[in-house]
Amino acid sequence: MNTIIYLRSPGTSLVLDARGAGVPSFVHWGADLGDLDSTQLAGLAAAQTVAIPPSSIDSPACLSLLPVASEGWSGTPGLSGHRASQTIEPSFILSRVDRPDVRSVIAVLTDSAAGLEATVEIVLSPEGLLVTRTTVTNTGESEFTLGRLGSTLPIPPRAREVLDVTGRWSFERRPQRRELAHGSWSRQTRHGRNGHDSPELLAAGTPGFGFRAGDVWAVHLAFSGDHDLYAESHPTGQAVLGAAELLAPGEVILAAGESYVSPQVLAAWSAVGLDGISERFHAWARRRRPLGPRPVILNTWEAVYFDHDLERLRSLASVAASVGVERFVLDDGWMTGRTDATRALGDWTVDPERWPQGLAPIIDHVHSLGMDFGLWVEPEMVSLDSEMARAHPEWVLTGSPRRLPQPWRNQFVLDLANPDAYDSVLAQLCALLDRYDIAYLKWDQNRDLLGGSAHRQTLATWRLLAELNDRYPSLEIESCSSGGGRTDLGVLQFTDRVWASDTNDPVERQRIQRYTSIVLPPGVIGSHLGATIAHTTGRQTDLGFRLATAFFGSAGIEWDLTKSSPEELASVTLWIAAYKQHRAVLHSGTVVRADSADAALELHGVVAADLSEAIFAAVCLEAPRDAVSTGLILPGLDPHADYRVEPLDLGATVQYFHGIPPWLAAGGTTLPGLVLGSIGLAWPPLQAQQALVLRVVRL
Repeated sequence: MNTIIYLRSPGTSLVLDARGAGVPSFVHWGADLGDLDSTQLAGLAAAQTVAIPPSSIDSPACLSLLPVASEGWSGTPGLSGHRASQTIEPSFILSRVDRPDVRSVIAVLTDSAAGLEATVEIVLSPEGLLVTRTTVTNTGESEFTLGRLGSTLPIPPRAREVLDVTGRWSFERRPQRRELAHGSWSRQTRHGRNGHDSPELLAAGTPGFGFRAGDVWAVHLAFSGDHDLYAESHPTGQAVLGAAELLAPGEVILAAGESYVSPQVLAAWSAVGLDGISERFHAWARRRRPLGPRPVILNTWEAVYFDHDLERLRSLASVAASVGVERFVLDDGWMTGRTDATRALGDWTVDPERWPQGLAPIIDHVHSLGMDFGLWVEPEMVSLDSEMARAHPEWVLTGSPRRLPQPWRNQFVLDLANPDAYDSVLAQLCALLDRYDIAYLKWDQNRDLLGGSAHRQTLATWRLLAELNDRYPSLEIESCSSGGGRTDLGVLQFTDRVWASDTNDPVERQRIQRYTSIVLPPGVIGSHLGATIAHTTGRQTDLGFRLATAFFGSAGIEWDLTKSSPEELASVTLWIAAYKQHRAVLHSGTVVRADSADAALELHGVVAADLSEAIFAAVCLEAPRDAVSTGLILPGLDPHADYRVEPLDLGATVQYFHGIPPWLAAGGTTLPGLVLGSIGLAWPPLQAQQALVLRVVRL
């Protein structure tokens, strides 16, 4: 094929040079370049061809779809592997290029001497998200051991700053930035899941880029196992972002004719900061798996823990229904012998002592109150003190040689790649779902693997989720992994919600949700109202701050409401009513965040797709730098329309240090969207750990 390929989507484009026999190379990824004919595209490719530097290969450097050393590439290879004791250094040629439609391209690459074929698929989605996936096939006669197979994407020289997130249990998604100097910045995870320190995405942009400003390029690996996200800058002038599944040595061995398909790499470009990245990711995720209204959940864990007493749970359900809860989820402790965290994982049968009539009495009660019923499960795990482990110790995932990994929360991993173990778990789950009217599974995963194959375990877990999707199409599933340990867009092919963190402390949750929502839309991010004293931090916070924080996700409650005061229950009732009234906007609109000069003050919100209304939260996390502040920016509105800005009552009083600004004292203000989005309003003097929620309506 002798052509230059031009993929376009609103606001963004990709140009590939597929002329000649070599692997197609990148010419451009970023802004839409407008209508270009073949002559102009050829001129563009020529204009982007660099000079040959000293002490280099004798041809201009370029970045191919699958960069390897034989092309002169000295960075992280797109593909590596070996046969027996011989390293394979492929040198691919272009076999063919297919164009399924105007937004996609498939390049088939071959190296007959190396015995390999690679197929690179690229789609530029209607939302402007670049979706890539590569397949390698062993066309040789001997086994090929795959080292890595990933996607590498170009970024321009002005992208000199990188951002990712890290964290730990209950303190996930902490941002970190650094200069992209010469060398490589690699974020690898080896947990057998994403992990609490998962980078989630890797972004590179113009120095100082923020949520609302700067050119930004970002990649996300849609995979729930070990992974590698990296940014590289070379003295040759080339800089890249890349992503790949992180394979252990010998983890993927391809026999003759066998193939390995990489996880999807999702990438986005934005000229308006991280909010532009979010807009592309969110729209793509919503189109791929559309969701109905997100029901208000009450999860029983922090209310009763392992104390599964029917009458206590009935009382909790009755109070939950009275305040407007729509889904009652019975958490850990319902299985045979499961009185604490040391036993019974793997035995997914109802405990006959605490539940002599099975789960029917609590489910019937929940249904009689107008709520649906959800159940906690942890199908990927097993306790050594369980009937399953005693009968089948060989089902416990081990390393090589067969040694048990370190215990973690008194539990081990069930080897779902073992067909017998897989079939047993599937049968037990189906028995529950066939017997009981269960609308929702809270699917937990409370440890790292620390042994065995993360690749095989992840694919087996996905297969189990997919099979339940097929058998029970109305069943909703939440991905919980001791909180935010598995929150990727890969698992969200099969699930409808993620649990972003085990903490319900609103101070921590504000920033966890702020950065989790760069990739994930708010409607899939579980956010619960907890008790006054947070279970994970011991911090005490006001009800109003907790209500405002939980309002912006897939809202729920993790609190023993039977111990709440009448005043607290009245507040929760009003909060739920407001959530139900506004969730259509909260879960379908465009997420916006303002960049603040003071780290203590944050603004985030959601603007309706038609710009007719918006919900914002002005948040004070700690004592601000200044006594009074201006610049409460409300971004994303129609600059040519007038809007009415008023506080939204969520049922609790907002605490201020002193007098409030006149616009707030008057009950609100009316201003053009241009003014609200550029100059803004005077900040109210919020006390630390307080939030003011605003509703903005176009006039």
